[in-house]
Amino acid sequence: MPSIDYQLAEYSDLFMLLAAFTYTVAFLAFTWDLAKSSKTLNAIDQKAAHAAPAQRVMATSGAPAGPEGSARQWGGGEAVTADDAMGYTGVRRNAARVAVALTVLGTLIHAAAVVMRGMAAHRVPWGNMYEFCTTGALVVSVIFLLVLLRRDLRFLGTVVLGLVLIMMMAATIGFPTPVGHLIPALQSYWLIIHVSVAVIASALFTLTFAMSVLQLLQADREAKVRAGGKERLAFLKIVPSAQSLENFSYRINAVAFVLWTFTLMAGAVWAEQAWGRYWGWDTKEVWTFVIWVVYAGYLHARATRGWTGTRAAWLSIVGYLCVVFNFTIVNVYFAGLHSYSGV
Repeated sequence: MPSIDYQLAEYSDLFMLLAAFTYTVAFLAFTWDLAKSSKTLNAIDQKAAHAAPAQRVMATSGAPAGPEGSARQWGGGEAVTADDAMGYTGVRRNAARVAVALTVLGTLIHAAAVVMRGMAAHRVPWGNMYEFCTTGALVVSVIFLLVLLRRDLRFLGTVVLGLVLIMMMAATIGFPTPVGHLIPALQSYWLIIHVSVAVIASALFTLTFAMSVLQLLQADREAKVRAGGKERLAFLKIVPSAQSLENFSYRINAVAFVLWTFTLMAGAVWAEQAWGRYWGWDTKEVWTFVIWVVYAGYLHARATRGWTGTRAAWLSIVGYLCVVFNFTIVNVYFAGLHSYSGV
């Protein structure tokens, strides 16, 4: 008769598949919302184009943002500040509401899968690449939902859930790992502290990566609009201005950087306990420091050197690519003291 641990592991895998399916439907709903809302806003633009200049109102959020705190007129005639108008379109977005509800459902199922994995392993469920990816994907989804309570970032749903699904597929296809015990070096309370903070920081970096990609696309669209060119990506009408995206991304990156700094410090303390030294130039340690340097450069350049716009977005993207490289290529292909956890 199967043991309880084995059954929990089986249920965890099943719930993980159910969560992935729910996320996929939510992803499609977010995509449908972008397409439908873009079509509606195109109709509003065409109607406004034939109206008298004095009667025209601003119907998209993609136009360049004014000074912070300044009022802007939207399709419904409501005055909204540039910084508080994230994602507001003035059109009905039933598909987005359904998508958010499905994301909540998927997150609950996903959380149950992660908890059952931890119960089956009798430890925190982030001791290998499979568990790190699945738990990381859960944290990305949770943070996205928490941010939605403060800001209307539903326009990010397609990109964020796309990244969540990629992480879950990578875990299931690329790093399938049976439930098992950890080696003595990993059986430490620092595993809970160090890795959990790293997961949260990585989730925040994932969110800002999505915003930086949209910022680049939106900046290109705004430049074409100012030049009188034709817009190609209609869904960007529902996305806030490049400036608004950059401002919010910068704030989130600042929080994530503090968490990553703690991750680096906690890792050094754990290394001293496990190996008798704080720093040994292990490949994983080096790349953790490289990520810290890139994001420190991003924050410093934007705050003091005036690196705004596309340059800031690219720095943020490079930082996230370093995060991905650290948790995939370094873990799998580079030998070192961090390679023993299994994949």
